Amino acid sequence: MSDAATGAGARQAARAIDALRRGWPVRVAGTDGALDLLAIESAGDAALAAFGSGDVLLSGERAVTLKLTNQRAAATAGPVRLADAAASTAAALAIADPALDLANPLKGPFRTIATGGDNAAAAAMTMARHAGLLPAFFVRAAAGDAETVCVAADVAALLDPARLHIAARARLPVAASETAEIIAFRTPEEASDHVALVIGKRDANPPVVRLHSECLTGDVLGSLKCDCGPQLHAALHAMAGAPWGVLLYLRQEGRGIGLVNKLRAYALQDQGYDTVDANLRLGFPVEARDFAIAARMLDLLNVPRIQLMTNNPEKVARLEKEGVEVVERIPLALPTNQYNEQYLATKRDRTGHQL
Repeated sequence: MSDAATGAGARQAARAIDALRRGWPVRVAGTDGALDLLAIESAGDAALAAFGSGDVLLSGERAVTLKLTNQRAAATAGPVRLADAAASTAAALAIADPALDLANPLKGPFRTIATGGDNAAAAAMTMARHAGLLPAFFVRAAAGDAETVCVAADVAALLDPARLHIAARARLPVAASETAEIIAFRTPEEASDHVALVIGKRDANPPVVRLHSECLTGDVLGSLKCDCGPQLHAALHAMAGAPWGVLLYLRQEGRGIGLVNKLRAYALQDQGYDTVDANLRLGFPVEARDFAIAARMLDLLNVPRIQLMTNNPEKVARLEKEGVEVVERIPLALPTNQYNEQYLATKRDRTGHQL
């Protein structure tokens, strides 16, 4: 596919994601069928009445929580379609939003049917995550004209790290280093820009690199529920003590599910679920971040070999898969507190973090 065609497809996907956020219907076409979709979270009853379908499309993770996978049509790791599941947005939200589970303990019985387009359904889940919405839709077979249309390949084009480029750079004195340089990376159709902070003077040594996913609550507000803020500042100071280092600040809040959904996960944690189960109950994968973006940023900075500062061996594996040579993993140990002890234990016991 040419760059022009890829760009046009990415723009179509961006328009479709914006339409979903606004509560408008979109059509997504895949290789095995096309679906008309209306995001449950942003739709109103008037929009639902115009849409004309009470079928609901949920992620595979949410289907497991609702114990639907014993039905033949739901015995898949992919999205699941429920026939005539909801006659109103309130009824659909009771199915889709785990924050409402306690208030609506009795759900169903539901009848699962074929999605009508597995490629389109999978793309829809990616679009929901990218929009920061619950991964749940009213769904129907494509019918009539559609104002907003994209194909599953358009979504892949929008998220292609190869479209990332350096947009701006400047000197930025920071507490850890008065000679730091900041570099912003942008994809043409994206609203969020990723950032690299280069500390120290580049030499022949592989730099100390930290992949830090955006955490508004921890980085800015000083949340005690996680260790993100302390990790960020400890990493910067460690880089200042090395010959040089690169902080990659990735705009992937909440392990890639977005700020609003992260706060929903926090609310579920208050009900007793750990971070893994909270994400799954919301209908998201445990890990939704795209570390290929980090590899692309390093490539644009001409940094092929790194010392990676992380407690997560999966980051090492993902970067090496993308062609980055990780010559050493440097652990980052910080004290715990009463609010993040369980969170850190979950990272250790369920997602393989280690010092």
